Amino acid sequence: MVKDYVQVEVLLVIGTTFSTSNWVDNDDKTDARQYTEIERLEEACWNGLLKPMLPEVWIDPPNDGILYLWEVKQGESCLKLELSEILTSIDPRRSIAPLSFLSFRNDN
Repeated sequence: MVKDYVQVEVLLVIGTTFSTSNWVDNDDKTDARQYTEIERLEEACWNGLLKPMLPEVWIDPPNDGILYLWEVKQGESCLKLELSEILTSIDPRRSIAPLSFLSFRNDN
């Protein structure tokens, strides 16, 4: 029997009040460098703050599975997050990333 795995793709749009929020770091590191909005948001995602930031889009896998953040891709105006139980690629025809599905546009 083939097991179905949970796979989630999230787009976080930059330049909104959500993305400019001051997300608390998990680390108490002091760094003189000022990070950009997209870098701070990406760091918050890698630090495991995605579930507290967006509880309404979080999906808990069945049978005590764990969602892992496998990839964060930066775009011009968004961050694309790929989460799943196992490392697997997302079919571009089913992706929510604009550059993925625009190439499959049918002009009928």
